[in-house]
Amino acid sequence: MSDEKRYVGIDKDINGGMTDTAKIIRDAWVFGIIPETETCAGWNAAGIETLWEKVNAEWGRYGFRVAALPPELRERFERIQSGAVATARAGGWDPDREIAED
Repeated sequence: MSDEKRYVGIDKDINGGMTDTAKIIRDAWVFGIIPETETCAGWNAAGIETLWEKVNAEWGRYGFRVAALPPELRERFERIQSGAVATARAGGWDPDREIAED
């Protein structure tokens, strides 16, 4: 049996899913690369990296700018992201704690 680490799933991710991996997954939902029901639970690092490459290629088409997304994608992006932030905040995530003080 392999001891390779597996992703826990966006629904079980730390900080209410406010991690880099969770952002990749949410962006993959936006672009329709994977369905919004896919949590990526059990995926290995190579699978997440492949997903990131696909997401990155899609963002490249729009200059990596939300404002450049066509209306349908922009609306989906805003719905998914605002929902994720609301869920994370309800679970105790505070973005201000993420900022390190000098």
